[in-house]
Amino acid sequence: MSRLRISAISYLNTAPLMWDFEHGETRERLKEQFDVTYTIPSACAEALRVGLGDIGIIPVAAYPTIPGLVILPGVAIASLAAVRSILLVSRKPLHQVKTVALDTSSLTSVALCKVLLAKWLGGPREYRLMTPDLEAMLASCDAALIIGDPALLIQRTSYPTVIDLAEEWRKYTGKPFVFAFWAVREEALAEVRSGLGRPADAVLGLSEIFQRSRDHGLAPESLRSIANEWAPRLGMSLDEVTSYLTVNIHYFLDDACREGLSLFYKHAEQCGALPATTFATHGG
Repeated sequence: MSRLRISAISYLNTAPLMWDFEHGETRERLKEQFDVTYTIPSACAEALRVGLGDIGIIPVAAYPTIPGLVILPGVAIASLAAVRSILLVSRKPLHQVKTVALDTSSLTSVALCKVLLAKWLGGPREYRLMTPDLEAMLASCDAALIIGDPALLIQRTSYPTVIDLAEEWRKYTGKPFVFAFWAVREEALAEVRSGLGRPADAVLGLSEIFQRSRDHGLAPESLRSIANEWAPRLGMSLDEVTSYLTVNIHYFLDDACREGLSLFYKHAEQCGALPATTFATHGG
């Protein structure tokens, strides 16, 4: 059986999820099973869509648009309140915002922004897709959606309006927000099943690998190592990196997150931000 191709995201918030693939005793063994490449969220989803990847940490907004995916249970990139890395930024008060530049690197953040504006923040605006350059975006539009590591570095006191989208979602729905989860193409899963002999073992076996990697990545010594690596890279303090990974990001696709995800899909369909979908994970 050939190595499964993993399409992962090159952001700080995925570092704990990829721990076993980059560190530790299992690294060499996992290299024999998986071929890992890193990209941005939207490109990660596209790799699965066109068959260039077998497993991806995909934005939840991509799931309704890609047929033949199975969600692996247990692991997510989510937030229980403020997330810090998904921000709507403007030099104007929100009621004066008529145009919004959308960061093209995240399908989910774009859909969430549209849902929040349409349902609770004054109605839909005119949207323009742009590359994530805050000053260029604000030169062209009244507000800008910035995600990922660049959002963590924004000096919030420099802008009158800075809205944390996950925090707003929690405010209006009372639910966590899920940004991404692991998904595998059914064709790749079939290959794993044929190698293992028993269908159930394919999903459960893969799930255990990714859940174990997350658990190892969230161990205190691993978080210290991640902070030491990423803090100088991003120009953040060790405490800021650690707080982001332990307070702002929630890495479990639990019942509360599944409820929040179902509600998001419902609102996104109603607002025309996403097509209709139903979702289910195997094994939980």
